[in-house]
Amino acid sequence: MPVTKTAKRALRSSQKKAIQNKATIAKLEIAIRKAKKTKNKKDISLVYSLADKAAKKHVIHTKKADRIKSSFSS
Repeated sequence: MPVTKTAKRALRSSQKKAIQNKATIAKLEIAIRKAKKTKNKKDISLVYSLADKAAKKHVIHTKKADRIKSSFSS
């Protein structure tokens, strides 16, 4: 457990960020599964958008987002 006041604050903020990051990744994974199943342009564009947003927030690496998008490009 953290001892100092700043360490306690850092723990709280990192826990909040972890929850937000997990939610972002979960949305992306659900969209990927749906797009692979339906192969609909609307679903694929949602995957592109979510991958770019996750990369911008540094939840996933930029090159991982590129790999995700390229898997749907063909």
